[in-house]
Amino acid sequence: DFATPRAVLTGHDYEITCAAICAELGLVISGSKEGPCLIHSMNGDLLRTLESPERLQDPESCLRPKLIQASREGHCVIYYENGLFCVFSVNGRLQATMETDDKIR
Repeated sequence: DFATPRAVLTGHDYEITCAAICAELGLVISGSKEGPCLIHSMNGDLLRTLESPERLQDPESCLRPKLIQASREGHCVIYYENGLFCVFSVNGRLQATMETDDKIR
């Protein structure tokens, strides 16, 4: 038997640097080298774009996402390379931010 893809997810212009799957909500969240993070359904539909706070203020700036985690309650935590944590709702609303000097792995 050969495995076949369930869906092909599109929307990023650059290589994917991080991704998370939330099976409970049927979502795939991915981040690319030059941003932004995208939320897709498991069927491949693009649902939302998550822009970093700096990018919303200055469209030329670019924060690179390094880690993404999604919860079954509908929260998405993104850690960017500059030490910025952002929490988004699955509706794309920025809920909280926090900066750290620690290296997160």
